[in-house]
Amino acid sequence: MRSWKSAPPSLPAADTAPVPRQAFRGANLKVPTMATPFNDFVHDLKFTDLPPEVVTYARRWLLDLIGVAAGGSTTDLSRIIRDHAAAQFGAGHRRAHMLFDGRIVSPAGAALAGGMTIDALDGHDGHKLTKGHVGCGVLPAALALAEAEEQLSGEDFLTTLVIGYEIGTRAGIALHRTACDYHTSGAWIAVTCAGLGARTLGLDRARTREAIGIAEYHGPRSQMMRCIDHPTMLKDGSGWGAMTGVSATYLAADGFTGAPAITVEGDDVADLWGDLGSNWRIFEQYFKAYPVCRWAQPPVQAVMDLRAEHGLESEDVERIEVVTFHQSLRLATRRPTTTEQAQYSTAFPVASAMVRGRVGAAEVAPEAFSDPEILRLADSMVVSESDNYNAAFPARRIAHVTLVLKDGRQLTSPPTEARFDPEHPVDDAVVHEKFHALAEPSIGAPNALAIEQVVAKMGAGSGLADLLSELRCGVACMDRVSEKA
Repeated sequence: MRSWKSAPPSLPAADTAPVPRQAFRGANLKVPTMATPFNDFVHDLKFTDLPPEVVTYARRWLLDLIGVAAGGSTTDLSRIIRDHAAAQFGAGHRRAHMLFDGRIVSPAGAALAGGMTIDALDGHDGHKLTKGHVGCGVLPAALALAEAEEQLSGEDFLTTLVIGYEIGTRAGIALHRTACDYHTSGAWIAVTCAGLGARTLGLDRARTREAIGIAEYHGPRSQMMRCIDHPTMLKDGSGWGAMTGVSATYLAADGFTGAPAITVEGDDVADLWGDLGSNWRIFEQYFKAYPVCRWAQPPVQAVMDLRAEHGLESEDVERIEVVTFHQSLRLATRRPTTTEQAQYSTAFPVASAMVRGRVGAAEVAPEAFSDPEILRLADSMVVSESDNYNAAFPARRIAHVTLVLKDGRQLTSPPTEARFDPEHPVDDAVVHEKFHALAEPSIGAPNALAIEQVVAKMGAGSGLADLLSELRCGVACMDRVSEKA
């Protein structure tokens, strides 16, 4: 059994590389294989190589992503993109179901729709140094590829998910290191999903190199701050990146060629890939307590803490003053008219936290946008940036708030970071509570419980077919929930 605690062995020469699990239609590619740890890790990692704690984290992020997907499936964004995928990404002889929909589309279409459905509710895991989200694109791509290729082992699926987190985190850091602009997660998720596709399809080493090269070249190099300044349904590009990565895999299988992926093969990023299998970056992901941009969560948490500590209600507060970092300042919407604007705002969720003592799906839904007390505090909020907090970003996201009370007192929080950073891991009980809070209104308690039970046993008694069956619950489930209500 190969140990991933030691350096992976060198790859075999191109002419002795393992034979793919299936025959591909393209001619043999006369290009050198990519002799890097990337290929060994993608193709050779086994479930038995995973430390038990890595498996625990894989199940944790899997359940959390599914809960966010269930909540996101009720948004206009999700409805539009799923209808688009059904109309424009019809299934050929490879087919996959869309998340919480039931309709069958191509694997690329399912990855697109699933990634954007998760991204529709900004409550999924993320990583500080990637300034983005790995699981959002990896999960729907992995599901679509496994279903299309009929690879339904629970152990294999969890292994693929772990590989996605390990590759995706490194690819995100590599892109930020080598590109001068700040790109959305989709830019590096494309490379990640092509790597997963290469494993699932059993591509040889040469075609794997082409797949990730195609994906990097065609990946959506979308500029994140444009969507921060003008929040729309574009979000973080994860769905488009997942679709690109899946498409790149099938193109490479047919003999389509790409350019070398510089975020994987460049000398200036070699250090990121050399510790695959010994430094498990799945542990570095943070958990979101609230479905809004991570940059807004430090001041949200500071307000929540002050509110609880002093037993305050919003009527006690004249105004809120927030000192944060520049990127959080840029989340500038005060009066959202869409859920995207509410999720990419600092003032609105901070005001919601003061008024309602919570920030959940209901606080970024249209019914909250006309709440006069939330609008009063959002409109009057003073938001400024700190040079010290700017210097700490992105490794740390820090803010503090001052509540100016109507009785003349001023209460100031200490410098505060969001809850459940990787240095302070989330408890499983919190993960399960959040999952049910997001999933049950959309798919009902029985279906949510069934998913929870399947995920808990994934790789230890449950196969992927069990999970896929539950995830097909879409409009029919929602209709049943409405009838019971």
